[in-house]
Amino acid sequence: MSDPVNAISKFLSKLNIDAYILALVGMVVLASIVPVRGELAGGLNIVVKLAIALLFFLHGAKLSREAVVAGVTHWRLHLTILAFTFVLFPILGLVAAKTGLLSPTLAAGMVFLACLPSTVQSSIAFTSIARGNVAAAVCAASASNLLGIFLTPVLVGLLMHAQGGASNWTSIRDIVVQLLLPFVAGQLLRPVIGPWIERHKPLIGYVDRGSILLVVYSAFSAAVVAGLWKRVSPLELLALVVVCGLLLAAVLAATTFGARALGFTKADEIAIVFCGSKKSLATGVPMAGILFSGATAGVLVLPLMIFHQIQLMACSVLAQRYAKRAADDLTDGVQEAAQAR
Repeated sequence: MSDPVNAISKFLSKLNIDAYILALVGMVVLASIVPVRGELAGGLNIVVKLAIALLFFLHGAKLSREAVVAGVTHWRLHLTILAFTFVLFPILGLVAAKTGLLSPTLAAGMVFLACLPSTVQSSIAFTSIARGNVAAAVCAASASNLLGIFLTPVLVGLLMHAQGGASNWTSIRDIVVQLLLPFVAGQLLRPVIGPWIERHKPLIGYVDRGSILLVVYSAFSAAVVAGLWKRVSPLELLALVVVCGLLLAAVLAATTFGARALGFTKADEIAIVFCGSKKSLATGVPMAGILFSGATAGVLVLPLMIFHQIQLMACSVLAQRYAKRAADDLTDGVQEAAQAR
């Protein structure tokens, strides 16, 4: 008898539905029905902080030194990706927030989303599927996340004045303690625990995703207790989906045509598109919990959760198109070579 979890995952994959996104939605539903309150909320907050530290410790332990330094000499490509991630994206996020389609809190969530670093796993995975420069994607995505630990709170402080959160320097200190130090500890201990982590990747993946689910439940519980669903209507959620879709379309167009205008190769273009157009849920949710109060964080991560699902679906289609185009070009090249003989 097959594993029920694998069977469900295969069924959802046929429907093009990400099981993890359903789990995230499940946490929102659970928090809406049974939010944690009072002393239990305080205890859960401590557990969440420990889970975040464990999450980034594992990130540090999983990432090899070679991956951290790979492709560093390709500085022009990395600067281009960082410019899209931490310059163009925040500008577009501000524009999206000023459309008037969203409530002030959701608009602030769009700005917060725009200040986050890129994803690591999905950026690399999509670059690989599309037959792009994987080594550059590994380095660029890793650099984005490391720099994001410092740049995100600074950008949030400048663009949002850290509404509902602590002062900028306090936020940076908390992020260093909860995110950077565990990451560095993981890197230092990688020679010792790295082989064990490689042998237990599925288990590490469950811990990784489970930590995010716990953080989402905690944040949304606080938001529900503070009256989240009285503040966000179904019409606002629909408007949020539209704004997130438009933001992603604008960034995908900018990264694609920008890479071509700057004269990058097709492989480098693919790395720029997939590393420069995404935002990290794994980094964003913990950061929201540090930068903002629980009730505020629960609303602010809504745009990130919606954008995350849209980017996965859109980039999946885009990666397949890049791969098909590369396969067609290879076939044409073989045929031309055969005719030349």
